[in-house]
Amino acid sequence: MKEQLDSNNLPKHIAVIMDGNGRWAKQQGFVDRIFGHRNALKAVNEVIEGCGELGIGYLTLYAFSTENWNRPKAEVDALMMLLVKTIKDELPKMQKNNIRLETIGATHTLPESSQKELRTAIDETKNNTGLTVILALSYSGKWDIVNTTKKLAQRVQNGELAIEDITEQLFEESLDTKGIPNPDLMIRTGGDHRISNFLLWQLAYAELFIFEELFWPDFRKEHLHEAILDYQDRERRFGKTSEQVKNS
Repeated sequence: MKEQLDSNNLPKHIAVIMDGNGRWAKQQGFVDRIFGHRNALKAVNEVIEGCGELGIGYLTLYAFSTENWNRPKAEVDALMMLLVKTIKDELPKMQKNNIRLETIGATHTLPESSQKELRTAIDETKNNTGLTVILALSYSGKWDIVNTTKKLAQRVQNGELAIEDITEQLFEESLDTKGIPNPDLMIRTGGDHRISNFLLWQLAYAELFIFEELFWPDFRKEHLHEAILDYQDRERRFGKTSEQVKNS
């Protein structure tokens, strides 16, 4: 399937909702959901390697939402420990593959050990020029929009900005994703047909691809290629008519 891809029509930015870890674990006969999270690391490596091989510029992974803090404490603690270990273990590979790591979200709410490993990995990979992997941690689209609104309101209150100066472009440049192009393609595993509070502003014109029967731990490069191939068959109109797009 990879050979069928048009290298001139690749998405610049792919966003992924990595859903189904708990259901996958249950399917395998395990009660503990963390078993699914541990086995999801293979899928993470596959999508990162696949994007790197194709020359995709940006990959955002919805790793932990603000709502995920409401999960059982044992699961949250295990996820945070897994995050620390994974970043530490994967840093040499990121350096070898010229991958730059970034984060979005209220990362200051993460445990200090998680913040430390993130800071180290971000600092050590900041000069890498290949694929940029963005981890959305303690992130939600609503949080991002409200946080941006507060920042702009503070600037107005400080006299740095007039209300009429607030434009769509300024708002976008003030989001946590500033400097990152909006996703062209969003992939979701697990069969749910919703955005789940992920990149609400940024996904306005993204193409969505849902894997109906596939849980995230089983995701492999061929699934990435399948989603991109489907993306390449779509006409992206951005509010225009088909005729306008064809004549532009």
